[in-house]
Amino acid sequence: MEEIKAPMAGTVLEILVAVGDSVAQEDELLILESMKMEIPVEAPAAGTVVSIAATEGDPVQEDDLLMTLE
Repeated sequence: MEEIKAPMAGTVLEILVAVGDSVAQEDELLILESMKMEIPVEAPAAGTVVSIAATEGDPVQEDDLLMTLE
């Protein structure tokens, strides 16, 4: 299991994957908005999206769990 955590505080702007999707290393999983910048969050390794802990519009803090890959 690979936990994807927020790299910084911000707001979840857009979620680009769904539970069950297969992703490759460096695929964009979601977009965070922080300080008026859009920050893509990429998959650290190939896998399948098992769960998504955040929803669009959620405020997140650094190291908050966003999703889990298997």
